[in-house]
Amino acid sequence: MSEVSASPALMPAKRRGAQLFMLAFAVVIVMAAYANVGLALDDKIPAGTLTYGLSLGGLMLAAYLVLAKFAPWADPLILPLVTLINGIGLVMIYRLEQGGQAGASATNQLIMTAVGVILFSVTLIVLRDHRALQRLTYTAGLIGLLLLISPMIPVLGKEINGARIWISVGGFSIQPAEFAKIALVIFFAGYLVAKRDVLALAGRRLLFIDLPRARDLGPVLITWGVSIGVLVMQKDLGSSLLLFGAFVIMLYLATQRTSWVLIGILLFVGGAYIAGQIFSHVGARFDVWLDPTNPVYYGNAPICLQSPPGDAMCSKSYQTMQGLFGFGAGGILGTGLGQGHPRLIPLAFSDFIFAATGEELGLTGLMAILMIYALIVQRGLRTALAARDPYSKLLAGGLSFILAWQVFIIVGGVTNLIPLTGLVTPFMSQGGSALLANWILIALLVRMSDSARRPPPQAIQNEGLTQVFQR
Repeated sequence: MSEVSASPALMPAKRRGAQLFMLAFAVVIVMAAYANVGLALDDKIPAGTLTYGLSLGGLMLAAYLVLAKFAPWADPLILPLVTLINGIGLVMIYRLEQGGQAGASATNQLIMTAVGVILFSVTLIVLRDHRALQRLTYTAGLIGLLLLISPMIPVLGKEINGARIWISVGGFSIQPAEFAKIALVIFFAGYLVAKRDVLALAGRRLLFIDLPRARDLGPVLITWGVSIGVLVMQKDLGSSLLLFGAFVIMLYLATQRTSWVLIGILLFVGGAYIAGQIFSHVGARFDVWLDPTNPVYYGNAPICLQSPPGDAMCSKSYQTMQGLFGFGAGGILGTGLGQGHPRLIPLAFSDFIFAATGEELGLTGLMAILMIYALIVQRGLRTALAARDPYSKLLAGGLSFILAWQVFIIVGGVTNLIPLTGLVTPFMSQGGSALLANWILIALLVRMSDSARRPPPQAIQNEGLTQVFQR
């Protein structure tokens, strides 16, 4: 009987072996890129190449061992993909640090990666069954809301670069909205599972769309009001768009009603337009987006760089245009790692790391990076499809969506497809709050993947008996 009980741990072993190989391959790619930067800048491999490589490899080996022990049936691709994208971010931050951009620190980013891996491991160890989160639906909603509004507390919150999205605790700055997004997705999933039958009821039909009943618009209007409040009070278009977009998409997943998506789009666009007409700092974002080459916004760049942080009309146009120049300089294949001028892009190590990467890796490199993000999201959505209960489907779908949505918002902003926001590129940009929150998000996806891919107990027992008889 001992052999039967041990057999389930052996069954996914070959997948774990493939995962370990892919992790090692991802670390090798990162080390090669790191060495390439040193060769381009100083004609020699950096002295710290082995140290950085072993540090990153050791962290990911620890994450792998925790995953193999506590989530052996999890999707084997998620962790290697995240390792690769996180490593590429480390390389670009190191390149910017060596290029002289103030504020860039690969060492600090590696330390925050270590903390992120610790949170990833703790989440997997503590949360053995993600369905326990459903019992904390309203608690998660309250925590998410408190985190979202905490920067507005006079003593706690502080304004940086014109946006009040930070809180200062013990000398450390934290962006609570990054953690709020996870708590709110947990709340949305639990709430929508409980109310989906009511929200799916149709009211009047307009053209080819069945509109929801007027009495059921309450949750959407409340979420819309909170998101517009974040946009106006905190000057944070990114978190506002992320919050409302996540709720509307999860509402669609729960009800399969296209009308909710259309109503959500109309509400947000209408609210943002009205806010832009009433509040100057909101309108400035849209003015700069529509005409970034206007001399009023970009022509006075030297003056704008010395202007107060709240003067978004100046600083954002300069950032956007420098990023677009970087994309243009990179072309199809890029200038090569270490051979561009990304330090000319303000905040290239955080908000604009995608533009800095585009200059040195070109369109080809950016397409590869976007493909890595797409694969992570695809594995998350695959987990949602394989999940056996509605709550797991919604939660996995919601977490996958906010990761994809965040990438779209930041890439759209730096390419001037949409107005620039305060979000950062997941796993690549320097910054503790976003990196830590995204590692927790990945841990939740891994936990749900393990649950979705794990065979039913009876199937495991039958397989174990088969192996015993074969012996």
